Amino acid sequence: MGVLPPIVSAAWLLEHLDDVVVCDVRSTMAGAAPFDAYLERHVVGARFVSLDDALATPPRGTDGRHPLPTPEDFAESLGALGIGNDDVVIAYDDRGGAFAGRMVWMLRMIGQPAALLDGGSSAWTGPVERGTVHAERVDRRAVAWPAARIVDADEVVAHIAAGGVVVDSRERARFLGETEPIDRVAGHIPGAINLPFAENLTDDVFQPVDRLAERFGALRADPQAIVYCGSGVTACHNALAVEAAGFPPPRVYVGSWSGWTADPDRPIATGPTP
Repeated sequence: MGVLPPIVSAAWLLEHLDDVVVCDVRSTMAGAAPFDAYLERHVVGARFVSLDDALATPPRGTDGRHPLPTPEDFAESLGALGIGNDDVVIAYDDRGGAFAGRMVWMLRMIGQPAALLDGGSSAWTGPVERGTVHAERVDRRAVAWPAARIVDADEVVAHIAAGGVVVDSRERARFLGETEPIDRVAGHIPGAINLPFAENLTDDVFQPVDRLAERFGALRADPQAIVYCGSGVTACHNALAVEAAGFPPPRVYVGSWSGWTADPDRPIATGPTP
């Protein structure tokens, strides 16, 4: 199979379907509707992975709306789904990888081969099924989150002060401070630039590698770049796109805007300038 890139095509998955574990990570970040959609139709053999239950813990102040689970809890959640440490995981959703990217990033961060299905559920024309996939539980060892791949708010501040690149992955209107539908305050981290994750895609399919490399050109000179979003979920989409473009994987500020604004002493910028 070789070295697994962060993004694979539906044709690749069809060829390797018997050699990987497929995960359906559809989410609205709330409610049970994604699971209902999974029950109606999913890639054959796909296990449903809940963003809130398996890939995050409950909101926690400056840790943001989607803090990382402990390595032990993550191992327990995946073990219950029959996903071992050595399995190759392909994850998808119905939003171009907006949610599934979190799982892929988490796994790649701890050294497990994982990739996004390019185009998600809409790109899949292979075998599908209904109902729940019942996989046998496996013992899975916990692997610590590598400190070099994640940062906190103070490290974001220090990186900006040193002239480093920090990328806000949210849509432009939220970065500008024109609207904020989720978090308590609108705006962005002073010094951050805006590269919305959704612009990695055209009709839910990732842009060609050369276009991604051009899009993330500002990161070329900063192998320690940082990405963030609203709660550390869609920032992972940008992180995977950066890696696909051939650059070093950026670090992720998991607390993101929700964690930043939970501290009233943190400065806030609005408008088009960093």
